[in-house]
Amino acid sequence: MAPARTPKLLLTACLLFSAAACGGVNAREGSAAMGVGNPAAQPAAAQASGDLQFGANHRFASGITVSLSAPQSFQPSPAAYPRSARAAAFYIQVTNNGTDPYRVSGMSVTATVAGKPAKQVVDATQGLGGVSDAGKDLMPGRSTQLTLAFAVPAESARMAVQVRPSTGEPAVVTYCGDA
Repeated sequence: MAPARTPKLLLTACLLFSAAACGGVNAREGSAAMGVGNPAAQPAAAQASGDLQFGANHRFASGITVSLSAPQSFQPSPAAYPRSARAAAFYIQVTNNGTDPYRVSGMSVTATVAGKPAKQVVDATQGLGGVSDAGKDLMPGRSTQLTLAFAVPAESARMAVQVRPSTGEPAVVTYCGDA
């Protein structure tokens, strides 16, 4: 019976994560961190959501460690896509503390601003082309830095950036702050 229950728990975790903004429930390491199946744990999970401040390190069970810098506001060039009056850039430090090579191109980074999905900005003029060296592996003990940007409104707003080491993995870390 456990195999049939696992997809339901993962679906529940994904739905809770999708609905959660900063201060909501965080799907950090699957459903156990959210108290799914344990009603007594749910209020504590909601109070201590586990969202990180920009700049904090997070180590996933796979050994991948990420750190997301505070957002750096900038004006995208006319060649940027999508067009946006303002964007927030982030430096993402990725370290492979695991035992196997890590394919950086598998990393998923998404963002919301004031609870709404934010679009990633590609601006080659300013060196923002997405994940570079996408086909290369990060060997154990090595680090790399990525720079990604997201479109943000002209006025400061609450932003949440979710980092998942691979699209098929349920583990997610959420960084929150104003951008």
